[in-house]
Amino acid sequence: MRAPMESSVDSKKRILIIYFSFSSQTNNLIQSLVQGMEKYNVKVIRERLVPIDQLRFPIGSVMGTIRMMIVTFFRKRFPIQPIGDRCFEGYDLIILAGPTWSYNPSGPVLSLLDRDGERLFKGKHLIPLISCRGYWRVHWLGLKRLLYKKGAKVINIMVFVHPNPEPWRTIGVFLKLAGSVPEKKSWFARKYRKYGHTRKQLKEADRFGQMIAKEVVQGGNNIHHLNFDTEIARPL
Repeated sequence: MRAPMESSVDSKKRILIIYFSFSSQTNNLIQSLVQGMEKYNVKVIRERLVPIDQLRFPIGSVMGTIRMMIVTFFRKRFPIQPIGDRCFEGYDLIILAGPTWSYNPSGPVLSLLDRDGERLFKGKHLIPLISCRGYWRVHWLGLKRLLYKKGAKVINIMVFVHPNPEPWRTIGVFLKLAGSVPEKKSWFARKYRKYGHTRKQLKEADRFGQMIAKEVVQGGNNIHHLNFDTEIARPL
């Protein structure tokens, strides 16, 4: 009797997304990114980093927010739970996503790189995704350096910036972390419309997901040429 043929699912290209989300902004981007990817013949695996000690959002006080800003400026690590064995399987592309914390990658992402970075990323094609209020370039330079040390092949980058003008963007994020709701204060809302990413940016993440999946299905040779530097993702 002839053995059954392998299902078409087994032959799909595979994309791994590893991410940490503190205030749900990165999580929202990832959901939209995956929606776009799944419109093509790819299998997407998501792995969310979970800190051992629960991190509360919002932090809830001004002093607590200031302390958090100081320790994250100095790249404090936040230990994470073990990630699943499936993360160490073979993938055609890996996306590492997370927010900017005081100009740096988040503490859980730094812990992942310290503990599992070489095993996860050595020799693998990788795209970082950064969610931030605006100051992402130092984050990017530091993350890229760490990824190269672990042997990753960084082939592109996606950055999504909160679309509020400065200085209101920074003030608004601080107030939000401290437990306030700045977008509902009439005196502030004229300058600060919404915390986090907009629906347009989520739709753009969906489009980016389609672009990535299409290239992966076609062999992945042109992913480094994809343009993710758009006015929607990175508004001035």
